[in-house]
This record gives sequence, C-alpha cells and structure tokens, in this order.
Amino acid sequence: HLGCTCWYMSNPEYISAGVLLQGFDVAKKALLEFLDAFKTPVDPTDREMLCCISRTSLATKLAPHLAEQLTDIVTDAVLTIRQPDQPLDLYMVEIMHMRHKLDQDTRLVRGLVLDHGARHPDMPKRVEDAYILTANISLEYEKSEVNAGFFYSSAEQREALVAAERAYTDERCRKVIELKKKVCDGTNKGFVLINQKGIDPMCLDMLAREGVLALRRAKRRNMERLTLACGGFAVNSVEELTPECLGHAGAVYEHVLGEDKYTFVEDVKHPHSCTILIKGPNDHTIAQIKDAVRDGLRAVKNVIEDKAVVLGAGAFEVAAAQHLRSTVKKQAQGRSKLGVEAFAEALLGFVKILAENSGYDAQDVLIKLQEEHERGNAVGLDISTGEPLDPQVAGIYDNFIVKRQIILSAPIIASQLLLVDEVMRAGINMRGK
Repeated sequence: HLGCTCWYMSNPEYISAGVLLQGFDVAKKALLEFLDAFKTPVDPTDREMLCCISRTSLATKLAPHLAEQLTDIVTDAVLTIRQPDQPLDLYMVEIMHMRHKLDQDTRLVRGLVLDHGARHPDMPKRVEDAYILTANISLEYEKSEVNAGFFYSSAEQREALVAAERAYTDERCRKVIELKKKVCDGTNKGFVLINQKGIDPMCLDMLAREGVLALRRAKRRNMERLTLACGGFAVNSVEELTPECLGHAGAVYEHVLGEDKYTFVEDVKHPHSCTILIKGPNDHTIAQIKDAVRDGLRAVKNVIEDKAVVLGAGAFEVAAAQHLRSTVKKQAQGRSKLGVEAFAEALLGFVKILAENSGYDAQDVLIKLQEEHERGNAVGLDISTGEPLDPQVAGIYDNFIVKRQIILSAPIIASQLLLVDEVMRAGINMRGK
C-alpha cells in the first residue's frame, strides 16, 4: 500500500520519475535511521510485552473477545517451544483443527494432538502415567523384492513355512512387548507405541493383548515433536530399545469425532513442542482463526528475535512523516524535496485509513495527531473514540522488522510503477515520430 501511495502522490505527469526516485531514496535512508532511534528495546522474556504484540496482531483479524482469548494461547505456545541459545522453530507448534463446538473452545494443548487413533478395537482408549515409545520400526510382514516360491507337500510343512515367514516380524514385536513388561510390570504405568512405519494386524493383536496403545504411520513432523514434548528419542531398530529411549506423558487418550479419531498426548513434564487445537462450527470460522493464529505466532517470534518493538496505532507513521517534513526535506536538494514530500504524505495514508475505517473524519483525526506530535507526544489513534492515545499505555505495538521491511520495499515498488509510466510514455513518443 505504501509503495502504491508513493506512486500516486508523486504525480508523475508533471515531475520526472528520476527526480522523484532520488527523493524516495533520501527519504528511505533517513527513515531507516529514524526507525532505529524510534524503536523501543524490550526484554524478550517479558510475557506481558509479548501478549501486547500478540493482542495487537490478533485484534486486527478477529472479534475482540476471541482475540483476547487467543492472546494467551499464542504467547504461551511460543514460550513453550522456546529453548535457550537456539533459534525459534514455529513448526514445533502444531496447528490442528476440529469442526466441533464453538470458536471459544479453541485451546492450547501442552503436548501433541495426532489426527489418527489406535487401529485395534481391544486397545485401551485412555492410558494414564504412560511411557511413550517413539519408533521408526517396521512391524508388518514385508514381501521380498525378488520373486520367490514356496513348495510344500503337507499341511505341516505349510504351517512351518508360514511360521518362518512371520518369525522375523513377530520377534521384533516381542522385543517391544519385553520392554513394556520390563518398565511397567509391578506398577500402574501404561505404555504407548507411536510408530512411523506400519503395524500389521497380527502385531496389533499381540500388542492389544498386552494392553499397549499402538498408533501406526505417524507423520514424520509429529515424530520430531513427540521427542521434544515427551522426552526420550526415536529408535530405528529393536536393538536400540532401552528404558532410556522412552518419553513420558501424564495422559494419552483417544477422542472420536464422527468418523475421525484424534489422539491427545497431554501432561508432559518439559514440553518443547505443543499443539493449538482450533475448534469452530464451520470451515470459514476455522480458516479465519487459523490465519490469525499463524500471524500472531510470527509477530511474537519477531519480537523475541528483534528484542525491540515500535509504537503502533499510527504513532510511528505520524512521527516519521513529521520527521521527513521538518528535517529531511530541508536537507534535500532541488526537486528531490518533492519525492520526500510524497513519501511523507504516503505515510499518513495509514492513519487516514484507520480513521475512515473507524467512521471518523480523516482530516480531523490527522490534525489532532499532528498537533500532539508537535508538542513532543508520540500518540496514535484510539479507534473507539477518535481521539489521540498513548500506544504504550494501551499496549499497542508493531513489529520492528515489519516496519523496516515496509520502508525498504515501498520505494522499490513505487519506482517500478513510475518506470512503467516512463516506458509507456517513451513508446507513445516513438510512435508519434
């Protein structure tokens, strides 16, 4: 929007595009320096500040009551996955949705929600105080890659051949059961197997008889999240099966919704992965919440990485436009001042849009804000009253890196639009000749 407004305000019909672009470049460099001075350093561990950023992002996309509820969810999700001296990986926050109940039922699961359940009817539906085995072991009969034939002359020989075929797979399944007995016998603890590869019906039956809750063909990204949420590590062969490889969860249970099954892994001790479970009565509501949550997660992540914020509600734009007109424009040479003026007017377009969308007269609002800034008060627009307000008191902040990116990209977009006009004008002149 800023780039298009710069192009619109430049009035290229009467001013050379090259002159305007010089002014845009001067304004861009000055604004980047002004932004560094205007930003507010923050402590990335300050939860209240992170909540303010999250609330500001969510409130632009959702109803106020829902934005307030999701503020804590989004902030806690980012703080859950944060680890010292490691970059934040938002992929460790799983965003799941269920077309169920109302949007107010959206919640944060400090663990994991898997979009499938157990594949055997006799397996337990809920396991308390459970060991979690995360595995990538094939527990299904696999055919040979080359053609092979078996010949027998009696029923006994056929049974022996069938048993030999199953022996390898059954032996791996028995080793899992042995580990379960080793850690669970004599206690009230449960045992859960979450396998990335398949588990055939025979092995499922063996596991069900031992009271093991087994899930097969789990997604790879969930396998990574499981070890972060529950502890332990993923094993790739039965030789690695030791008590040290097991994680722990306070509760693992299955939830059936229509034909879909969901498995909840909750009450983990040291979660470094979590799930935001979005609920809603229809697909539109779910999609709206999902987009808002993604933006909120990125906003909080940016603050932690930048360690700085910028006053929102239009406060920065008014202050930046005033700086361009009072200081930068006087230092610019010749017609490049017109480019600086166009940039300043384009910045004020943000405030005008805020005022118009809130039902107020844009010029009246802009004059009030500019008068306050001339007195040295960095104020923004209160959309509920139309009066100036202190964004710091209201807790309205924007991302530093986002403002910086806008300032860098807007002149480039405007220059491309201006150059298109120049090329078209040159073509018309050539045809005239």
